[in-house]
Amino acid sequence: MTNIALFAATVLIWGTTWIAIAFQIGPVPVLTSVFYRFALAALLMLPVLALFRRLTPVPLRAHRFILLQGVFLFSVNFLCFYNATRFIPSGLVSVVFSLATIFNAVNARLIFGDRIRPRALLATALGAAGLALLFAPDLWGHAVDVDTLKGLALAAGGTLSFSLGNMVSRRNSAAGIPPLTANAWGMGYGALMLLAAMAFSGTPMVVPHEPRYLAALAYLSIIGSIVGFTTYLMLVARIGTGRAAYATVLFPVIALMASAVWEGFVWTPLAVAGLALTLAGNAVMFAPARRASPQPA
Repeated sequence: MTNIALFAATVLIWGTTWIAIAFQIGPVPVLTSVFYRFALAALLMLPVLALFRRLTPVPLRAHRFILLQGVFLFSVNFLCFYNATRFIPSGLVSVVFSLATIFNAVNARLIFGDRIRPRALLATALGAAGLALLFAPDLWGHAVDVDTLKGLALAAGGTLSFSLGNMVSRRNSAAGIPPLTANAWGMGYGALMLLAAMAFSGTPMVVPHEPRYLAALAYLSIIGSIVGFTTYLMLVARIGTGRAAYATVLFPVIALMASAVWEGFVWTPLAVAGLALTLAGNAVMFAPARRASPQPA
């Protein structure tokens, strides 16, 4: 699978998960919903990989890093994102999540010593400007109150957790652990930690019956978690965390298209201009680097 195909699949899948998450907010507690999502994903993924002999044996000492990946990518971040949607519109959560590009660049610098390239800064600026235009009505029209601050803090915390999970995934890939194996075990560990949190907090395991909730759960567990995380982490292993995370800048675009279908969003000139800026940032990020001309001896 080519890098372009992996990038497109990641954007399309994760861009549509926001509307599915919104469908799950309701009578089932957030902690329980996130547990259902990753418990189902792990129960599906681990046996299938084992059956097809794709579950690579991992040394016991390496499981601590897979456990850490489960903490950041398959529990804490989604607890933050789900809870954030209770306080602020999902579009704002998506905008904050798009800052993963900046979080990844900074964390890669601090943890791995990577250089922050000027191209990445320009691409991030264009993408952020585009998102600001896309969600201008929400950003300018939403009153800043205590609930808004709570939502923004939760969304920022989820984005930071996601970025730290990227760093752990990069370390696991460098250690020779395939993304499929790391994801399968990581989702299992994440589900166990969520179950422990439910027991500790006394959160009830509410059984959902609403068809829309069950459909969203199936989509988030199978497509959003198993397929989406696998394509994304394969992309991280191939092109690095900084370039792979730029896919997060495009997620709100797909979320906006889904909103136009299910929530009646109307495309305005401002929204079209925002989309153009976001795509321009994408082009800057992935344009081939200009090579210096060889100097004559």
